[in-house]
Amino acid sequence: MKGISRIDSGSTHGWFVRAYKNGKTYSKLFSDGKWKGSEPALGAARDHRGSLNDRLAKIPAKPRGRRIVFRDSRNTTGVLGVSRSVKRTPAGVASESFAVTWRPEPGVQKCTSFSINKYGEDKAFKLAVAFRLKKLREIHGQAVARKLRGMLEEKGIAV
Repeated sequence: MKGISRIDSGSTHGWFVRAYKNGKTYSKLFSDGKWKGSEPALGAARDHRGSLNDRLAKIPAKPRGRRIVFRDSRNTTGVLGVSRSVKRTPAGVASESFAVTWRPEPGVQKCTSFSINKYGEDKAFKLAVAFRLKKLREIHGQAVARKLRGMLEEKGIAV
């Protein structure tokens, strides 16, 4: 019974119909008291769900906006999308780098890395952060890149 749930709480007894479209919730309670029993209320709830789904199907879907995340408590570098990475060759030799990830479009993730062995710790990190800023500017525009740059300056991270 997708979209229909039973509510028996306190003085409320009935069937609750709920559906979602474009971030909006459509809901209605079918009370046992009003419908003179649980079975008639369930029948009314099922009828309502059918007509509600028909109505919602006619509403065009809005494209989902892209969510931009700037902070995450698990991040250890101070820049979201930039992480320190260690890869080992089959011989066991460690190769350290700063990995950069970004999403050019929903459902697609890209990544690249800057070698600490090649550039050194500071330069590899600065290159990674600059690259991340560049990609954010390309995807979301100058305003988002400017906001991130301001957040980095507050943390004392120069780019």
